[in-house]
Amino acid sequence: MKMRKNLLAALSAAAVIAVCQCAFAAQGGLVYDENSSGPTPVPPSERGLQTVQASRWFEVTKEMHELEGTVLAADGTLYFSDVTAGTIMRMTHDKKLSTFAKLDGFIAGGTAFGPDGLLYAAVLNFPNKRGGVACFSREGKIEYILSPDAGYLPDDLVFDAEGGIYFSDIRGTDAEPIGGVYYITPDRKTVKPVIKNLAQANGVALSPDGKVLWVGEYGRNRLLRSELVAPAELSQLGVSIPYYFTGPAPDSMHVDKDGNVYVAMYRQGRVLAFNPNGFPIGQILLEGRDKMIIASTNFAISPDSRDMYIVACNNAEGEGAWIFKGEAFAPGLNPPVNSK
Repeated sequence: MKMRKNLLAALSAAAVIAVCQCAFAAQGGLVYDENSSGPTPVPPSERGLQTVQASRWFEVTKEMHELEGTVLAADGTLYFSDVTAGTIMRMTHDKKLSTFAKLDGFIAGGTAFGPDGLLYAAVLNFPNKRGGVACFSREGKIEYILSPDAGYLPDDLVFDAEGGIYFSDIRGTDAEPIGGVYYITPDRKTVKPVIKNLAQANGVALSPDGKVLWVGEYGRNRLLRSELVAPAELSQLGVSIPYYFTGPAPDSMHVDKDGNVYVAMYRQGRVLAFNPNGFPIGQILLEGRDKMIIASTNFAISPDSRDMYIVACNNAEGEGAWIFKGEAFAPGLNPPVNSK
């Protein structure tokens, strides 16, 4: 009886293989379709997500300049970093673009307005392994609140309600995870470790109530969600990992007023949206991503609408660097104070 069952199972398996082989032979082999063509196809697990498109809105330069550090001031002025030029740019409502600050030997990653109404930036110099947190006067003059010689490589940052700063340290690799997330106390006297042993910690964000810390781990393609019981203090549940990404790789992130978190997918030309518990619920695809690699690094969501401004660089010659405009699920969070 047992031999008969084994024989039937073997014959069934052989029949399945034969049918598949006939199907492949009739088809003539694998073919590209709308889901598999292009340089960065949407992974199968994310094709069913609610999807909208962000259109080209403003051409920053025709050259291949990587952009970063997007933030909106209280008056609606858009600030962002031109990594290639080593500058922080400013654009008004009528799309007048100007240089706000120049960085000598550094580039700016994430930016944020502090409770004092001033612009702050995570700045770094990869070749020399130096980085700090800078504060800019309204005229663009730089002052460091975390010295570039402190031993960190800050890449993104976010303020909490007390005026403290969480920043991601992008040091390390998957094989040598020496990066993490740290907290600068409101008095600026202490730097506390929050999450250690990360491989290139990148984006960092806080829920609207400040009780959930989100982190993107670039080197391991992970989304981390951590509940906080106090500034820089994790709950007993510690760090959870609600999502693993496919392809390159989680970059900067921001939260909207509903608590949804959005993650810019570097070199994928899109932004993924997650609900407050870390479940994927939508995506914003950048115009042209089906034909070229688009380095989508950062974005800002207007607190007065659902408008999302995404900065990105195209790898195709002549396509340059652009600001794309799309829509989020909900408005963004307000800056802590009037930042005019």
